[in-house]
Amino acid sequence: MNTTQIRPIRAEDAEVAAKLCTELGYPVDAPGVLARMRQIAGDTGRSVLVACLDGEVVGWIDLSIEYHLQSEPAALIGGLVVSDAVRGRGIGCQLCVAAEDWARGLGIARLRVRSNAIRERAHAFYLRDGYTRVKTSAVFEKALL
Repeated sequence: MNTTQIRPIRAEDAEVAAKLCTELGYPVDAPGVLARMRQIAGDTGRSVLVACLDGEVVGWIDLSIEYHLQSEPAALIGGLVVSDAVRGRGIGCQLCVAAEDWARGLGIARLRVRSNAIRERAHAFYLRDGYTRVKTSAVFEKALL
């Protein structure tokens, strides 16, 4: 029987987390992931949780709290990925439930996710999981370095 456990990410997860980042379309190596993990560590408004299937990391969810002057705080899913080898087994839903619990534990009433317009499978996943599409936006970026 396959058992899924959700827990905070640990330094020893950097290698597989990097592979999952690449699978998501954001190539990075383990030292790069480890550096990012160190930046997040200790920030109570940030969390990265991993899903372990029979002890092996097979997915992660990156969370933060957004604070803006014009609106109430919201938890944000900055990234969610489950290994292609185990997709469709409810692991993404389990990670989202853990994200909801994390946000509620901080007194945050809303969980938000932004998803690239081309990620139609991800959109279908979120809609099935009870999310509502609230707007469509364009994202603008300016390189500073």
